[in-house]
This record gives sequence, structure tokens and C-alpha cells, in this order.
Amino acid sequence: MGVDPEIAPTTSASKTVEVTSQYDNDFKNGVIDNSHFTAAELAKYGQTHRGLSPRHVQLMAIGGSIGTGLFVGIGSSLSKAGPLSLVLGYMFWGALFVWPAYLCVAEMCAYLPLRGAIFELAARFVDPALGFAMGWTYFFAGVMLVCTEYSAVATVMQYWNTDVNPAVWIAMTMVVCVFLNVVAVRWYGESEFVMASTKVLLLIGLVLLTFITMLGGNPENDRYGFRYWTGGNAIHAYYAEGATGRFCGFWSVCIYAAFTIAGPDMICLAAGEIQNPRRTIPRVAKLIFYRLVGFYVVGVLAVGIICSSRDDRLLGAIDDGEPGAAASPWVVGITNLGIKGLPGLINFLILLSGWSCGNAYLYASSRTLYGLARDGQAPKFFLKCTKAGVPIYAVGLVSLITCLTFLVSSNNAVQVFYWFVGLTTCALVCTYVGMLWTYIGWYRARVAQNFDADLLPYTAPFTPYTAYFALVLGVLMIIFIGYDTLVPFSVQGFITSYFGAWFSIFVFVFWKVFKRTSFVKPAEADFVSGKAAIDEECREWEEGGIEENIKARLAEMPLWRRCWERMW
Repeated sequence: MGVDPEIAPTTSASKTVEVTSQYDNDFKNGVIDNSHFTAAELAKYGQTHRGLSPRHVQLMAIGGSIGTGLFVGIGSSLSKAGPLSLVLGYMFWGALFVWPAYLCVAEMCAYLPLRGAIFELAARFVDPALGFAMGWTYFFAGVMLVCTEYSAVATVMQYWNTDVNPAVWIAMTMVVCVFLNVVAVRWYGESEFVMASTKVLLLIGLVLLTFITMLGGNPENDRYGFRYWTGGNAIHAYYAEGATGRFCGFWSVCIYAAFTIAGPDMICLAAGEIQNPRRTIPRVAKLIFYRLVGFYVVGVLAVGIICSSRDDRLLGAIDDGEPGAAASPWVVGITNLGIKGLPGLINFLILLSGWSCGNAYLYASSRTLYGLARDGQAPKFFLKCTKAGVPIYAVGLVSLITCLTFLVSSNNAVQVFYWFVGLTTCALVCTYVGMLWTYIGWYRARVAQNFDADLLPYTAPFTPYTAYFALVLGVLMIIFIGYDTLVPFSVQGFITSYFGAWFSIFVFVFWKVFKRTSFVKPAEADFVSGKAAIDEECREWEEGGIEENIKARLAEMPLWRRCWERMW
């Protein structure tokens, strides 16, 4: 195994850990082991707190990524590919890429729920340059996602009022999200719990509405069923003719699914702030399949039922760049059925979903920067945390960069939204590919060191085969993500599609050359560093048995509270 640092953890009244070991040098192959902090450094900078409860984490995993893309932007994919291709594309990408990536990351983070976990693990099991590249690539993607959702909120607000400059709505959104991110992480968790719950309820409501109306429960008494899937409208050709065009339509859906279906990023970034992480992370992992099927696949199936992919109103709204719910296939379908009052309500709920996603990814990108600073890959002052455990300077820098969103004040808000979507998607896929590569390094180290799998709180099924397959699929996505920008060649489309990939390669090569890092040999990979400190932090949940402690705590609660807690 790797070198075990001499750690002597003690627990204070506030449950924080003081690590009393010294270390010989700050940089070890280009990365600082994030367990190597002296008591003086912890006193100077502070650290994040484990303030996210299981219900916070579950809702972050379920609803944190459900944004305006699934309610509004999905109309573009529906019109390009048709309803059947929409369902197949989401099933393909979700089941064969996102699901394996989630399970692999859960195995690693449940055992070592470090602060800045996945980037630290990449440095330990593959190469410090990979940890650096993943961290900065995800930071870029996270910031772009915040910009995406801010611009989406501006777009949605224009549904009601086009006279006000969109920059006003962006500023309003930014102030609220920054406020929610600088208070204690527990209150961030509560705000995200409420907003994510709203998005989940909206999606469930829209699916139920589709089911009722397709059976005739609408003002027109129209039992339309799967009418919009007939007459050759189930699958459309896109970009080319015939079978090639139909495959291109399917692939365009996979690309959009890569943007809308979030991977395990939120969980691995929150690993250092989750209460009872070795129970919570496996529970989240076990529910990921049902989240993928129950929300994304069923959701896109319903949208293809309620709205025709060839609806003139939908195509016109997309072509004209109409704001907010006007371009949503849900709203178009509801309006066609003669249902009054719902479009405005849906637009309001879509507004909340965009707000929630902006809030979530401001958290994610600031924690990424904090994790990079812990690993010596970003300036050290980003380690500074408030007494509430918030990395205040990291939140401040992310908020400053997201002022890019004010570009909507001089450009079409819908156009700016799609710029940010393009910039984000490739960078996200590059990060998830890095996570899978990290898992393969982790698995090889387990085999080389005869690591007992029974010591793991959670073991991903069907590995390493699923990890290898998902890795190949992710690389293919990166290569062909901008295929439709090549002929005719679009400079803007090509740059926004592939910038994330070139950025990721650049930062990887830069750190490898600058720090002269080496690939980690499986027999020398480090499973130990930082574990003692985490064990000490988690003692209050694990001493005496995790499940036994849960049962004892539930027994002290009234029946209603006991039922509520068991849901999570």
C-alpha cells in the first residue's frame, strides 16, 4: 500500500479534526495530500463542515440537475430526432454511461469521502496531472453551468415581460444564489431540498397530466394516445438522409442527454460535507437507476406523447427563439389541448428549476476550487472558510466569473443559453471520463494490493467491465460531440462544442510537464492517507455499527418523524 502518514487525530467539541502531523514537502508529485494539514493551518483557514443530511443529498442527486434543459430546451431535440429517438437516446446514455459512472464513483467516495474527493483520488490512483485536469475542467464546466442557468432564468422571465433588460433578472438571480451559498451549508442544503422537491413535483405532475390527457381527460375529450408517434413521426432523420440521418438524430439526443442528465459530480464534491457518508453515499448509488428511469426516461417519453415533434407552434417558437415556456413542448401540448392557466404556472416552476440549478452548481464549482486549493493546485487563499464552513473566497471568485452571463444584455438570451450549453457539455463529459479512468486505476490497485473488498462500504456491480465500456463510450462522445458543426463548418459551433476537450488536454499536459508527474503504479497507489481522520469524523455515526446507531436513533423519534427519516 501507499505510505501511511503519521496522523494523530483528536476530536474537539465542534467535531472537527485536528491533524497534528507535519509533512516533509508541500508537493508530492504535484499534489498535496489533503489529510496533511497542521492544527495551525486548520485554525487559519478553517474547513468545510459535514452539514448535509441524507435527505439533502438524496434530493441533490435526484433533482439537483433537473433544470430548464429538461423542460424547455428538450423541444429542440424532440423536433430534430422524433419522440422514439428521444426515449432511446436518453435510455442509452443514462444506462450505459451515467449509471456505471455513478456506481464507480460511489464505491470510491464511500470508502474515502475526502474533501475534494474525486480529484484527490485521481491523483492517487492514476496521475496527479489527471487530478489537476479533472479539477480545472470541472471548475470550468461548473461555472459555465451557473451561467447557463442564470441566462435560462433571464429567458424564462421574458415570457412575462420583454421590456426589462435581461441583465436585471440575472442580477436578481445571482444575489439570491450567492446569499444561499454563503450561509451555513445546512441552510444551503435546506434551500436546495425545497427547490429540488419543487422540480421533482413539477416533473411528476407533467407526467401525470400527460397520462390523464392522452386517455381523454382534457377539455377537447381527445383520446390522442400515441397519435404523434404514427405516420413516420416516431424517428426523424437529422443532418443526413435515410438510416444515417436517423442515427444522427439519435446521436444528437445522446449529446443533449449528456448535458441534462447529471453524473456523480454533485455527490463526489459533497462527499466531504455529507453526514454519515458511508451509509448515505451507497444509498444514493442504489437509487440512481430508479432516478434515471423514473425521471428522465419517463419524462422524455411523456413529452413526446403530449406534443408533436412536427407541431407548427413548437417549431416556430424554436426558430424564433421565443422565451421561457413558449418554446417548451409541455406548454405547447397543454395549450393545444385547450387547458387554461397552466402555462404561466409551469413557467414559474421552470423559473424555480433554473434558479435551483444555478444554486447547486455555484456550490459545486466553489467546492471544486476549494478542493483544488487543498491539493496545492490552486492558490491557497481559496482554502479560507467562514465559521459556518463556507469557502468564502471560492464562492466569491465563481460569482465574479459568472458575470459573463451579462452578455445577454447585448445578445439574444436564448442564443447565449445555447452557447453555454455547448461549452458545458463537452467539459462535463471529459470530467466523467476522468472519473471512470480513476476508477479503473482504483480497481487495478485493489487487485495489485489484494485489497479486501469486504472492507468497502459499497462495491459497484459488474466492474471493471462496465467502467471500461462507459469509458470508451465517453471518449466517442467527446470525439463526435460537434459532428454537425463540421459541414457546413461553423466557427462558433465548433469552438463551443470542442473547447472543453482542448482545455482538458491542455491543463493535463501543462501540469504533467510543469510538475513532471508520473503515472501511479497500481502496487504503490495510496488507499490509506486521510482515512484515519475521516474515521475519526465519522465515529459518531459508525461506532457501535452504522445500522445499529440508525435504529437506536429512530427508536427515540415519534412515528411521523421515524417514517420521514426512513424515506432517506
